[in-house]
Amino acid sequence: MIPIKNKKKTLETTIEEMRNFSFAYVEKYAPSKQQLKTYLLKKYLKSSNPIVKKKDITDLIDLVTEDLTKTNFISDKFYSESKAKSLIQRGSSINKIRNYLISKGINDKYIKETINKIKEKNENQDFFSAIKICKKKRIGPARDQDNRPLFYKKDISILARSGFDFETSKKVLELEKDDYLRIINLL
Repeated sequence: MIPIKNKKKTLETTIEEMRNFSFAYVEKYAPSKQQLKTYLLKKYLKSSNPIVKKKDITDLIDLVTEDLTKTNFISDKFYSESKAKSLIQRGSSINKIRNYLISKGINDKYIKETINKIKEKNENQDFFSAIKICKKKRIGPARDQDNRPLFYKKDISILARSGFDFETSKKVLELEKDDYLRIINLL
């Protein structure tokens, strides 16, 4: 007869498990602090262990995330800078970057620092990002010269949904084809 082991978990084993899950998640996804908390909370609510209370789990999650923050395994500052850089390469507007970082639970202080760094590097970042969107979606100056007036409203609405303000959108859509091609070659 095989003896049945007692499967009661103690808080020490739970916290050790939580650290292991955290390390695996951080290694795979490089999340923000809030994303890690959400992941761990979902993971432990699914397991629904009756021995450990939900309040204890949230306290343990806070303890583990603070420990990972102190050891620099997760950093909201690094996360916001790296995500902003990748979003700029894709042609996202500053408004879209700001909203994305807010949705990921990043602290306002880090968001402001990141946005200020972007503006210091390039004052016209939104203009160049809008040109990237035009190239990607083949709108505005990327269209045939004959079709541009017909699709002006549609193109300006596409840029507005991408987070660009009216002035930037208008400036980009009024570019001549030659100027557009020169800028694209520089990007």
